Amino acid sequence: MRVGLFTNNYLPFRGGVTTAVETLRRGLEAMGHSVWVFAPAWSGPHVDPAYVFRYPSAPAPTYPGFAIPLPFSRRLSRAARELELDVFHAQHPFLLGVTARRLARAEGRPLVFGLTAGGVKAPIATVPTGVPLDLFCPGDRLEARRALGLPPDVPLCLYVGRLDREKSVERVIDAFGSIAGAVSGARLLLVGQGSHEAALQRVAAACPARSAVDFMGSVVREDLPPYYRAADLFLFSSETETQGLVLAEAHACALPAVAVRASGVDEVVRDGATGLLTKSDAQELADAAIGLLLDGARRLGMGRAARELAERDFSAMRQVEVMAGLYRGLLSAPS
Repeated sequence: MRVGLFTNNYLPFRGGVTTAVETLRRGLEAMGHSVWVFAPAWSGPHVDPAYVFRYPSAPAPTYPGFAIPLPFSRRLSRAARELELDVFHAQHPFLLGVTARRLARAEGRPLVFGLTAGGVKAPIATVPTGVPLDLFCPGDRLEARRALGLPPDVPLCLYVGRLDREKSVERVIDAFGSIAGAVSGARLLLVGQGSHEAALQRVAAACPARSAVDFMGSVVREDLPPYYRAADLFLFSSETETQGLVLAEAHACALPAVAVRASGVDEVVRDGATGLLTKSDAQELADAAIGLLLDGARRLGMGRAARELAERDFSAMRQVEVMAGLYRGLLSAPS
């Protein structure tokens, strides 16, 4: 099949949407399909592979590093037609999603939306992005800590993700203040970057455990597994997730999570089995984390269950195969 992926976020910008697009692209290509990505232009230095087409874009005024695509280009419309795409797959229903819909209608080809809003009348299938289980897998905890220059014996909490306001990372930092007061030697690693980073650093500086909070900066996805393997517990407080990919990555590495119960989160973390879900309260998050940090046997059992869950429900290749099957079904359906 020949597939066009239309997305409002793409490399070198990093985030869940970018990860979802790349996971699908790589998986489809591994199956022998041809895939092209249509995305916003990137202002910084980078070299695009031949399968990437860039729409003109403008910087988002309130979101550093984010580009807003201008979804009209005769040149790119002509390029899409010349590719003779079988399927148009839009990751969003707006901006380049509108472009994909217009082109799909003009070519009489199927259109798939990756993320949908309410009121959708077309058939809907739930296909999680999944994670590459050969990359995100359990490993030696002490070896991971040595590779990262971390102490071998301290209780280690981890957050991975964008440091943006909607991720509510300040709640993780507030919770960690209580965790560090109850669990001797505990440390918190924050892996990621974002528009709210400076504000979060100020929150951390005011935290009673400020010397135990480390901002690690941005880490490319391929280098994330040692962080998951080195950690004892994953902390997460976002209430705006669509999939919770970092939770699936953590689980694939046998790392249990304590997270705020929310849509997208409870689709990954099984409360009481692979982690604990709490209300959106820093103290509740802290209490749950403290309980698991002080109960190594329960925590390790949750880690094993987390890996089993990832193998069953979050294999990237399995989900890509499901998506390819949906494409084939659309192509074989009566017009």
